[in-house]
Amino acid sequence: MQTSLRGISNRAARDKGHRFGNLYGLLNERFLKWCFWQLKRDAAPGVDRVDFHEYRENLDENIAKLVKQLKQKSYRAKLVRRQYIPKPNGKLRPLGIPATNDKVLQYAVAMILEAIYEKDFLNASYGYRPDRGSQDAVRDLTRELNFGRFTYIVEADIKGFFDNIVHSWMIRMLEERINDKAFIRLIKKWLKAGILDISGKVIHPATGTPQGGIVSPILANVYLHYALDLWFEKRIKRFCNGEALLIRYADDFVCAFQYRQDAELFYQRLDERLGKFGLEVCPEKTRILPFSRCRLKESETFDFLGFEFRRAISRKLKPIIRRRTSRKKLRASIAAFTEWIKNNRNKKISKLMITLRAKYRGYWNYYGVIGNYDSLETFYYHTKRILFKWLNRRSQKLSYNWTGFKDLLTQFLIPAPKITEKYPSKQLKLFV
Repeated sequence: MQTSLRGISNRAARDKGHRFGNLYGLLNERFLKWCFWQLKRDAAPGVDRVDFHEYRENLDENIAKLVKQLKQKSYRAKLVRRQYIPKPNGKLRPLGIPATNDKVLQYAVAMILEAIYEKDFLNASYGYRPDRGSQDAVRDLTRELNFGRFTYIVEADIKGFFDNIVHSWMIRMLEERINDKAFIRLIKKWLKAGILDISGKVIHPATGTPQGGIVSPILANVYLHYALDLWFEKRIKRFCNGEALLIRYADDFVCAFQYRQDAELFYQRLDERLGKFGLEVCPEKTRILPFSRCRLKESETFDFLGFEFRRAISRKLKPIIRRRTSRKKLRASIAAFTEWIKNNRNKKISKLMITLRAKYRGYWNYYGVIGNYDSLETFYYHTKRILFKWLNRRSQKLSYNWTGFKDLLTQFLIPAPKITEKYPSKQLKLFV
């Protein structure tokens, strides 16, 4: 199967106009069984309440039954179970959890779509792609702003992107590269699948694709590839008098321009362009801001992917880009940590410390960019005090004094704040 996907990828790279057929036939037992083993072991079950381990008990039988349904064209997507997770602004983010059968099939389709579209996606796109991630987007944006001649930033936010994808546009975009009606019909089933809300009500969506679905990220990338990335590359840049840059991670994006009139041109046309595809920007989160190395006092700050970006002067009196953890993200992370320890404080100390070590290591790995040590230290200081407080509420007696608490952290090798970002090249040292 890997050979087939590689062949699709190579053909997609060679022939940008080729439309792929016979993709539905790739969904065989061997491929679907391989896809099952790529699923997360601890993922929440869907409406069928069958998790990874239960499905595995009769794996051959389950996969054979699924393939039979595909061949007979009798496959039906199950309802998507909806759950809500809190956002930093106090609102709730809806997540859709498919049934395990649908997860297996969605993973297979996502792999095929990735093989086709990965060669089409532009360098501006970073989200949900192999060998690319949010830290790459942050690093590349830092480098471009530091070495480019950019003086204005357009900060934008798409309102409810995953809920407002227009199905007809989504299918039309997919058909640019896919000439397989059965394969397209399969994707339509997931787009139109009913959603079982926590209230018990079944919602039949006219637009959108559920966040949480395995195939949703690649569909989102395809949608914004045509709706935003290509338009910016072929239309906006073409009419700009100076440099122009787009960096996008999923539906979060930032644009930089050399001249204000170019930034205003993009700002004026953005709402109209997105509106054509059923999308709109949040007016309160979309703005043009000055960001010039020559006018530091006028330059403002902006947030992107959990980091705050600002212009500054280095100790060698050179203009640089400073990055630190966004204040909003920092507060949200401390609040999330507090909620976690409150709910888990009565667990066995050894298990609690193992999870704590993983939490800190993950935080340092993401936010440990050069120049952000103070923010890491702030997070560590507050979370240590919160941890000390709630560990001492495990019983009526005081469990730890500060000396014993510090010994506990040392015993379980709890990592202290650490800068984890490495210099990719000598040239990149210039921006710090």
